[in-house]
This record gives sequence, C-alpha cells and structure tokens, in this order.
Amino acid sequence: MYSEDDINSAIEADALSADAAASFRAHMSEVRGISRGDEENFRLLNSFNDIFVAIGICIMLFAAGAIGQQLGQLIVPEPSWNWEAGGAAWEAQSRQSSLSTAVQIAVAAGLVALVSWPLAEFFTRARRMALPSIILLLAFVGAIFVGSTALGVSLVGTETSEPYAGYFVAGAGLIAALFACAHWLRFKVPITVAAGAAALAATLIGLILAALHPLDIDHGQVALWLTFVAGLGVFIFAMTWDLKDPERITRRSDVAFWLHLLAAPMIAHPIFYQLGVVDGSDIGMANAIAVLAIYIAFGIVALIVDRRALLVSALVYVLFALAFLFDRFGAVELTVALTALVIGSALLTLSAFWAPIRRGVLGIVPYDWRDALPSSERDLVAA
Repeated sequence: MYSEDDINSAIEADALSADAAASFRAHMSEVRGISRGDEENFRLLNSFNDIFVAIGICIMLFAAGAIGQQLGQLIVPEPSWNWEAGGAAWEAQSRQSSLSTAVQIAVAAGLVALVSWPLAEFFTRARRMALPSIILLLAFVGAIFVGSTALGVSLVGTETSEPYAGYFVAGAGLIAALFACAHWLRFKVPITVAAGAAALAATLIGLILAALHPLDIDHGQVALWLTFVAGLGVFIFAMTWDLKDPERITRRSDVAFWLHLLAAPMIAHPIFYQLGVVDGSDIGMANAIAVLAIYIAFGIVALIVDRRALLVSALVYVLFALAFLFDRFGAVELTVALTALVIGSALLTLSAFWAPIRRGVLGIVPYDWRDALPSSERDLVAA
C-alpha cells in the first residue's frame, strides 16, 4: 500500500511522472466509484509490522516512564510517615509526599520525551512508519506538557499551586507548542500541527482562566465556552490547510484531517454539555430534539467541507438523545436496539451516498465558496 506522500516522493525523484500519477489517481477514483477527496484518506498502517513496532514503542516508553519515576523518588524521597505525628509534623510529611509525587511525574515525563525523539529519528524520519510516528509524537508532546506542569508545581509548591493552576497550564501548553514546532520542522508528521494547536489552545485558555481566577464566577462554564471558541479557531485553521490542497493529494490534507479531528470535540462537547447530555440526567424532550437538530446541522457542515469528524465526535450525544426519545415514546425494551438501528442505518446510508447527498447540499452554497472545495466535487456540481 502506497500513500500520497509516497507517490509525491516518487514524482520528485523522477521515478514516476506527474501525468502518470494523475492518471493513476483518476483510475482509482473511477474503480472505487468515489472521488479521492470524498474518501478522506489518511495513512495509519502500512503492514502488521507497524502494529508490531507500535507495541514495542509503547513498552519502551512505559519502561522509560517507570525508570524516570524511580529516579524522581531518589531526587525527592517519599517521607517516612509517622501516623502518630500531628499538627505541623503531619503537614510537613504531606507537603514532602506531594512534592515527591510532582518530581516523579516531571522526571518520568522528561525521560519519556527524551526517549521518544531518537526513536522518531529511526521509525519516523528513516522508516516513515505511520502508526509508530503518531504514537511517538503524542508521547513526546504529551510528556512535555505533563512534565512542564509537574515541574511548575514542584517549584512553586503543591499547597500554594492552586491559584496558579491556570498559569501552569498556560506555561506547559506554550512549552509543548514550541517543542511540537521543533518536532514538525524535523519530522513533518501531520498530526504534529494538531498537537501544537491543542497546546496553544491550552495556553490561551489557561491564561484567561488565571486572569479570571479572583472573580466569583463559574470557572467550569467559562472553560467550556473558551474551549468552544478555541475549537472554532482550530476549525478555521483546519480549513486554511484544506483550501491549500483542494485535490487532497499532499501532506496538507493529512494535517487538515487531524486539525478537524481536534476541533470537532472542542466544538461539540460544550454545546451538548449545556443541553444536559453529558451528566446523564433527564434532558427533556425539547433538549433531546435540539440535540438531533444540532447533529443535523453538524452533518450539513460536514458535507459542505467534506470532513466527517464533526459527525463522529457528536455521535455519543445523539445516541443518548435518541435513546431518551425512544424511551419516552414507550419503546423501553427496544431502546438500545432501535437507537443502534436508526444511527447505524443513517451512517451507512450517508457513507454509501455521500457524493450525491453532498452535491445536493452544495446547491445552497455560494458558487465562489464551492470553487474552493475539493475539485472533484466542484466539477461534478458544475456538470
């Protein structure tokens, strides 16, 4: 199996002509009965060897984290608890234990990040293995974020860290974003841009929450809506990558895919949380219908931009809403079965007839906007 990156690399090396590559892509689209842009391809596996290597990497990173935890315990040992001690002595032991935990996390995360980079040099840069590259990137950026947060807590002190939580998140997010940028410049793994965008979103949200900390407001609600706004920003950023590659044959399309996958839950979760879907309570008939209406709106947006991430991210919420409606209409014993039947049928129908449904939806889109969408669909609309 060869990816678009492999085909583009062959073109650059003059092993394959651009015309031959274009003919091959057109042939495969005709054979499959769907345009390449509509398939929303991204590479995850080349062979079972990818899974084999990914398992080995996970074990190696686990070992690095475990060793780092033990090293952290040597730096700041756990206190010898005296259960009969009281007052100041007990508080000192508690502070020592919390500090030791923070240092252990920081050292473990640092060692995971340190091991991830040289592994990426071989499995990403040299071997170009997709799944191992994704795991190594997530481990690297995630370890940097967690380690930076734990380091900040250990420096300030666990007892006085609560007012600075927003600043810790913001600082860790900024550091993680910088390291993600370095990783992108070196390895060009498509998911790296999404990881950096998530880190920057955490930075902005952390700074705003830290500034609002003294105010007597519901910080949880503020965080939700900040996440929603950040999700819209990531979605717009994803569209800038998509519009640069309407044919969806370069790495830009892969970058856009991961950005859409990041933006979708950031947009969907705050909306459905406000409707009471997340807490599992009785959401009411009106809210259940609102969930379905919002999901349909998500579907229209997904069809227009030719990305399915919004539909997938909101799927859990619409399942809950449908189950509630079936239960209210008396189908108690068949609630789960009917919900699965309706959603499964809808998704399969949408998948099978994605192109014609999309052509119909694009009829409501201004032609100038249509011109920026994947060219295969634009040609079909024009026809």
